[in-house]
Amino acid sequence: MRELNLPNSQRPTVIVLAAGAGTRMKSATPKVLHEICGRSLVGHVIHAASQLDPANLVVVVRHQRDLVAGHIHDIAPHAIIADQDDIPGTGRAVWCGMEALPEDLTGPVLVTAADTPLLDGDTLKALLAAHAGNAVTVLTTRVPDPTGYGRIIRDSQGIISSIVEHKDALPEQLEIDEINSSIYVFDADLLRATLGGLGTDNAQGEMYLTDVLEAAYNQGAPIGSYMGDRLVVEGVNDQVQLANLRRELNRRSLTNAMKAGVTVEDPNSTWVDVDVTFEADSRILPGSYLTGSTSIATGAEVGPHVRLHNVTVESGAKIALADLADTSISVTDNVSKDGQS
Repeated sequence: MRELNLPNSQRPTVIVLAAGAGTRMKSATPKVLHEICGRSLVGHVIHAASQLDPANLVVVVRHQRDLVAGHIHDIAPHAIIADQDDIPGTGRAVWCGMEALPEDLTGPVLVTAADTPLLDGDTLKALLAAHAGNAVTVLTTRVPDPTGYGRIIRDSQGIISSIVEHKDALPEQLEIDEINSSIYVFDADLLRATLGGLGTDNAQGEMYLTDVLEAAYNQGAPIGSYMGDRLVVEGVNDQVQLANLRRELNRRSLTNAMKAGVTVEDPNSTWVDVDVTFEADSRILPGSYLTGSTSIATGAEVGPHVRLHNVTVESGAKIALADLADTSISVTDNVSKDGQS
């Protein structure tokens, strides 16, 4: 992982936008509290942001406010909770987030949505490094089908001049495949000077955060960008995307384990949480579902068809056909058949 050596005065402030209702999830659970591989969506984003050692972490909430704020308190008790008011839009959400911070705040402010579970610290560090000397830096990516995304508009010099939402885009702009990830770094002074003047004259009647970038461009302020992995910045809008990104994060976790010397016989039927750990020369057989803080030691064999939650599997132990939680298994245990030894 890249090292980020910043003086205390330049440690970023992070604002996480978690106020949306997520109606397309068709669920009573707030979208940002849906889980992927052992963490909530917002939990993944906060974990990534923590890699920056932020000077301030603000989470903006509104929909099912108390439920979301309670979860944030549990996973990040140091976070500042900011409430979005009745004015809609990402620009207003960031304004509410800034209002919860000291008036003399300076330095970089990283803004991100709360529904990008593959977002990682390395991507955010690279974005912050790209921001050096800029007033605004945008994390962009290219996608095969940009329908629904804000399009990145560049001038003849290749500098981003605006971001146009899909509903506001002209036909020729709809052909652009470089899209906005909704992850940015802003200069704090620029944000404070611009947010209060944002309007709602657009197709959705919202205060767009992207208007801050256009204002900066019109002022001649330096604007930069960093292009990231499209899956790392992909958000969750419905249950289909939730399942697809869960599958991808699971694949990436297992790939890392296999590259570190773990044998996974069938990655397609093996599911692991992000906090599960493996030692080299352990063996995972088909149908294994490993969650929580489960750890698998060298020489251990897990599966087939096991579910382990917070289980320590010691070196040389074997477990098959078992459903276990909050325990430890040693080589002297021959565990099979629903945990019977």
